[in-house]
Amino acid sequence: MILKNQNEGVKREKLGGSGKGSALSFPVNIPDTNGAFTMTTRLELAPGSSIGYHKHADNEEVYFIMSGKGLYTEENESAEVAAGDIMLCRRGRSHGIENDGSETLVIGAAIAKRE
Repeated sequence: MILKNQNEGVKREKLGGSGKGSALSFPVNIPDTNGAFTMTTRLELAPGSSIGYHKHADNEEVYFIMSGKGLYTEENESAEVAAGDIMLCRRGRSHGIENDGSETLVIGAAIAKRE
């Protein structure tokens, strides 16, 4: 299945509930509910912006760093990430990411339900 981006970027603030700054979100609709994935988007975080630390109680999320660099935190352990890195936050765990670089951090993100 190919899911094409049909949307203009949407400015969002406080991503993750407590994120700093703002990001452009380019959500892609998933046309059915038959599979595991419930959401997918591309995010563009300006320098200094973040997706706040949050918990995935009932689902899992994967981030794909497309360009830029950032500081990823999961379960209170942090690591620098850059283009090509993939982070997987399993159900019951908490994570967040901050653009601590000088250029836009572009992330692909997908959330999957877990039964």
